[in-house]
Amino acid sequence: MELYYNVLSTYSQKVLLALYEKNVAFDRKIVQLMDSAGRAAYEALYPIGKIPLLKPKPDHMVPESTIIVEYLEGHHPGGTQLIPDGIDAARQVRFMDRMSDFYLNDPVANLFFSSMKPEDKRDQDAIAKYRKHLTITYQHLNERLAKQPFMCGEAFTLADCATIPPLFYAQFLFPYAEHANIVAYYERAKQRASYQKVLEELLPAWEGMQKQT
Repeated sequence: MELYYNVLSTYSQKVLLALYEKNVAFDRKIVQLMDSAGRAAYEALYPIGKIPLLKPKPDHMVPESTIIVEYLEGHHPGGTQLIPDGIDAARQVRFMDRMSDFYLNDPVANLFFSSMKPEDKRDQDAIAKYRKHLTITYQHLNERLAKQPFMCGEAFTLADCATIPPLFYAQFLFPYAEHANIVAYYERAKQRASYQKVLEELLPAWEGMQKQT
């Protein structure tokens, strides 16, 4: 099984968390989309050019982070159960996965890419929209986490795989320090073995990127 990814990508981290939680062995295929040769080589395999991409077999590709986690849950029942049994419980986890992707992850990513542009080239209306979405999301997450340790209750799920990665970048781009329950949640995440493995790879890459900017 091969995973094409880059650890700086939050959606790649989402899948890495799932792989580690389920104790699934995989071969790492690092993709450098910012490098023209790296992008061309990857697009020869997967023309859409998005990461992550899972290849369970040489003739089988599974794209899109949520779908990859769904695949892992269906084909690798060991380890942490990331999508619970029961129609309503599973739907709630999938709902929170989408909410974290759309209203936490994507705004954080867009703020990051905006920050790389010169001040006079930044779309201030778009930035205001991203910050609005994050303000609403932080309030919602903080309220949820006042009642439970994880996004959907007592158990770690797909929703947590989606929520934890963008919080790393959010602490720098649009801090959530005043939301005590989110802060505590992220601190708990850092104690989890699966996320520690992600951070072991992420932190050196992040520090290297910071030196280049």
